[in-house]
Amino acid sequence: MQAISIRNIIKDFRAGDENLRVLHGISTAIDAGELTMLVGPSGCGKTTLLSIITGILTPTSGEVDVLGERITAMRGRAKVEFRRRMLGFIFQQYHLLPALTAAENAAVTLLAAGESFTCAMDKSRALLAHLGLEAHSEKLPRQLSGGQQQRVAIARALVHAPRVIVCDEPTAALDAQAGLQVMQMLREAALQPDRAVLVVTHDSRIYSYADRIITMNDGAIISDERTAHA
Repeated sequence: MQAISIRNIIKDFRAGDENLRVLHGISTAIDAGELTMLVGPSGCGKTTLLSIITGILTPTSGEVDVLGERITAMRGRAKVEFRRRMLGFIFQQYHLLPALTAAENAAVTLLAAGESFTCAMDKSRALLAHLGLEAHSEKLPRQLSGGQQQRVAIARALVHAPRVIVCDEPTAALDAQAGLQVMQMLREAALQPDRAVLVVTHDSRIYSYADRIITMNDGAIISDERTAHA
């Protein structure tokens, strides 16, 4: 099942008096039940494409459907609501709130959606326990290691059971062991028939966790390969 359909995406940015084209007619699709990696050198356009897929940026032209909904046509509150319900975001920087405990940080998405504090915290603590953080759920971010903070960020992205999980360089700030732990968790999350996981990375250490690797350069897709997992 296609989770994401990308059709002829072009993106231009203004650079003084000139247009700078950073995406040159990208077309591809991301399937559910898989972990797809979008790779390539810094500046090749992969983060720009991810931002368009998630509705953060609007393309100059082209269309993106996410779970059958045209996110490139959404505006305002409709887009915010769709992203809140259907998407989970994991970033290189954890963006944890320093005054909240690990459990409270992981519950933020549910609380923002109006779920009761008790219910949100129960779900948050259960997910943190699944991620090996049961003993750390009441600690503040400054009391956690980098790998533990990243697992809290993963819990925050997964706690509302999103159908699409997008990750921008999720292992770049981690050592090898912590990075592999994070990828194992994301791989587990991807192995569900109604969920897709898309990882933007240039960390070749984690390529083996992908079902599919899409390589970009200079704003275009230059290869699209299935791996041994597929």
